[in-house]
Amino acid sequence: MKRRERTRQLIELGGLIVKAELVELAGDDRAVILGLLVEAAAKLRGEDREKALTLWRRRGVRAFNDPLDK
Repeated sequence: MKRRERTRQLIELGGLIVKAELVELAGDDRAVILGLLVEAAAKLRGEDREKALTLWRRRGVRAFNDPLDK
């Protein structure tokens, strides 16, 4: 992946963290946010992978359709 593409990807992924309100809810504690992401990754390695993906995809689509400022 080229540097410019990687930078864009990182910015977009950071935007998702903000959109999910994780920064506010975790008090900007990056260890907590990373812990949440590690926990999600562990879930995706488990037997309930497809169930989790389906649930999270539905929630994500709903969140994308919600305005950023509530």
